Amino acid sequence: MDSKIEIKVTNPKKRDTTEHQLRSGHTASQTLPSSSSLPLSDGQRRGHGNGHRHREGQQQLGWTVDFMPFKKWVPWLIPGFVLVNIFLFIITMYINNCPNTSNNCVGKFLGRFSFQPFKENPLLGPSARTLEKMGALEVNKVVKEHEAWRMISCIWLHAGVFHILANMLSLLFIGIRLEQEFGFVRIGLLYLIAGFGGSLMSSLFIQSRISVGASGALFGLLGSMLSELITNWTIYANKFAALLTLVLVIVINLAVGVLPHVDNFAHIGGFISGFLLGFVFLIRPQFGYVSEKKVPPGYIIPSRKPKHQTYQCVLWVVSLILLIVVFALGLYILFLEGGNLNDRCSWCHYMSCIPTPLWSCRPRHVYCRSTVFGKTMNLTCIGNGKSEIYTLTEENSSQLQHLCSKLCT
Repeated sequence: MDSKIEIKVTNPKKRDTTEHQLRSGHTASQTLPSSSSLPLSDGQRRGHGNGHRHREGQQQLGWTVDFMPFKKWVPWLIPGFVLVNIFLFIITMYINNCPNTSNNCVGKFLGRFSFQPFKENPLLGPSARTLEKMGALEVNKVVKEHEAWRMISCIWLHAGVFHILANMLSLLFIGIRLEQEFGFVRIGLLYLIAGFGGSLMSSLFIQSRISVGASGALFGLLGSMLSELITNWTIYANKFAALLTLVLVIVINLAVGVLPHVDNFAHIGGFISGFLLGFVFLIRPQFGYVSEKKVPPGYIIPSRKPKHQTYQCVLWVVSLILLIVVFALGLYILFLEGGNLNDRCSWCHYMSCIPTPLWSCRPRHVYCRSTVFGKTMNLTCIGNGKSEIYTLTEENSSQLQHLCSKLCT
């Protein structure tokens, strides 16, 4: 004799009870999903504590529920960002045209795409003057010449092949997963705002050199992953393992930033911005609320679940207020007070570089801005603001760098 399973459901329109008899081995055409029977939406990334046991029971009974709680997006924006960065690097190298300024270019067979000498740029890339021309972050130009657009343009530029390779691989690894989960609008906004936050903090502390790179925006994505884990804590499986792994990755990356010649202030600023933005952009509704949206028509829901929990709403409000206050305060200090926060914080420079017997935290390169007036050239040191006027001669880039070093010493 075949065993039978009786399922009782209530029709809200007729207010009567009906019975459906299912034979073992048959598939139910209609089932009522519950918050305790939700499958993981992304491998083992998300899930409910009882979901696995409930699914095993379903399989033993011979019927299954196909339930997808969250939409999966096709990632295209992050790969597009990668292509834009690569395209701009190629354009930068074309404009740089190393053979026109130096006889010691690296990779001369590349013609005008060859790299600056290793002593000038060990990352296989263009000169600092070319990066400045393309939109690198330089505090004097941002504050005194009102070129605030550099705080965004700098995140699309890179100092060399090694620099762009490391950043773009990280962007693909981190960004594609986030875009699949949350869509291109939220991740695109998060990337740009976090990049701006990194540039803002870099401008407040780095006064002596230019800054380029997508690292601030990348750390923003890392920060948003941490806050997303916190705000969506109840829908995660293996919560503490995920938290420990993510914190370890963040700590290692921030620790690398204390090495010399790395703009860790951009990393920290981007991370803080992304952390706060994650509470705003990456909030998820509860599984109970989502499952109710998937209930077949005509079934009564025993109790309505709120879309978000109280702590999620509190984090959303607090994070948005903090983000606005921090950005407004930073912009006020930078543009209205000419902000150099190193004057107010004697130890903050250690967040970007910690000197040891193995290395020095002094800038490896000095940067100058040149302005030509007829047969004279006005050379200004970016670090200390000193200026000198020189008569134009047939000087190559190494002689010009020597004059710059002398002026900045």
